[in-house]
Amino acid sequence: MEATQPAVRLRNISKSFGQVQANTDVSLDINRGEVLALLGENGSGKTTLMNMLSGIYFPDSGTIEIDGKPVVIGSPKDAFDYGIGMIHQHFKLVNVFTATENIVLGLKEPGKLDLDAAAEKVKQICDLYGFDVDPHQKVYDMSVSQKQTVEIVKLLYRGAEILILDEPTAVLTPQETEKLFAVLRNMRDDGKAVIIITHKLNEVKDISDRVVVLRKGSYVGELVTADATTQEMTNMMVGRQVSLNIDRPDPEMKYRMERISVKNLTVKNREGITKLDDVSFSIFTGEILGIAGISGSGQKELLEAIAGLQPVENGSIEYHVDDETTEQLIGMDPLKIAGMGVVLSFVPEDRLGMGLVGSMDITDNMMLRSFRNGPLPFTDRSEPRHLAELVVDELDVNTPGVATPVRRLSGGNVQKVLVGREIAAAPTVLLSAYAVRGLDVNSSYVIYDLLNRQKGNGVAVVYVGEDLDVLLELCDRILVLCGGKVSGIVDGRTTTKNEVGLMMTRLGGGEVA
Repeated sequence: MEATQPAVRLRNISKSFGQVQANTDVSLDINRGEVLALLGENGSGKTTLMNMLSGIYFPDSGTIEIDGKPVVIGSPKDAFDYGIGMIHQHFKLVNVFTATENIVLGLKEPGKLDLDAAAEKVKQICDLYGFDVDPHQKVYDMSVSQKQTVEIVKLLYRGAEILILDEPTAVLTPQETEKLFAVLRNMRDDGKAVIIITHKLNEVKDISDRVVVLRKGSYVGELVTADATTQEMTNMMVGRQVSLNIDRPDPEMKYRMERISVKNLTVKNREGITKLDDVSFSIFTGEILGIAGISGSGQKELLEAIAGLQPVENGSIEYHVDDETTEQLIGMDPLKIAGMGVVLSFVPEDRLGMGLVGSMDITDNMMLRSFRNGPLPFTDRSEPRHLAELVVDELDVNTPGVATPVRRLSGGNVQKVLVGREIAAAPTVLLSAYAVRGLDVNSSYVIYDLLNRQKGNGVAVVYVGEDLDVLLELCDRILVLCGGKVSGIVDGRTTTKNEVGLMMTRLGGGEVA
């Protein structure tokens, strides 16, 4: 084999789902000893392309070569046999098993399974690449980054030489991201081929050696990362010049009043585990309050409690109608909250589980907000259809039409539909959980602009985010949660990424702003 032979060669790969063309004649090379970043807007076909390489989908046409030899990858097992493994955004681990048990699960080896020998092999892999994981630790006791480590080690244990990571830093702190990148560099230096799918261009600059850009399912070019700028990468993704500055206008003092006050809030889940512990803070009109924290720190429960979707163990949540009138939201479901005249919009973390109905089309999902206003049992579809068309146009939703079932849209386009619907309700309070998760750079900036417009209109905006760079650029104040407790509230204009990252892991503190 020649030294310059690519590990993987994709040639003229095409894939469609019904009328939607996900990939069209995509050709690219993946080399050993490099980290390749795959970039593109939502619906550009990045994940679909990698799903074909990892055996989840089968291409309609085109060829795949591994080390110069044509291969057919019809299943994930075929991909494993060729040394290819993919780590998805949602981990596939059994919580009650140890790291080692998860790693060897499903393997067929001769003789009786020796867990001690397997654990020793896991430890050797961890020592070789710099992973930090206990082979005997149960998954339910692990942090998100440790679970991700188990997924990576699982692939290496099976002999993977080509690793694909889909949004690998989505739920990691800056410190955890640095550890992951150190490991990926060690893997690259050991001759592995590493492909990352991400929307975080600053991380692309930090970790990748080469960038391949897809647009609308087609290959548009590649760049050597060291020679490229963030602006160049963005322009290639979008096909035009895009501004990368997030506006943060000062809060309008004419709107400034306390809108929601949360005092001593304690929330437990169905298993009786405390998710929020004595949380207190205020949300003001005409500001964007950011919520930072590692995954599972209580962000989801906090927003759901305010929205009337989560039972509360103790504490109070008061809505300030004006300087003199307040309404208690504890014990109120969303319908009762709306009945009090409180216009509260909620963009939940689970977009298809809580936010939208996947089997319904875009128009009907718009109608979920207004169907009670219609003359039952029939409802007027003209207004929801107009709103659906407006959202599709304004947010550039990639869809054949407003009659398309939501489940057929890419994750980023589903998110656009949900955010557009909630903002169109003209709320006084807008709660958003990961509003730009899975969105490309251009779409994300559209959402940031929409949130700033709401802020300018005097809306109290709460933004739960996972990208600390964005939180620091967009938010006026940032509340940091750690293990269900408030670690601190800091000024978004004066704090630093490192300070917030440390507060997320209890290693630092901040003054309450």
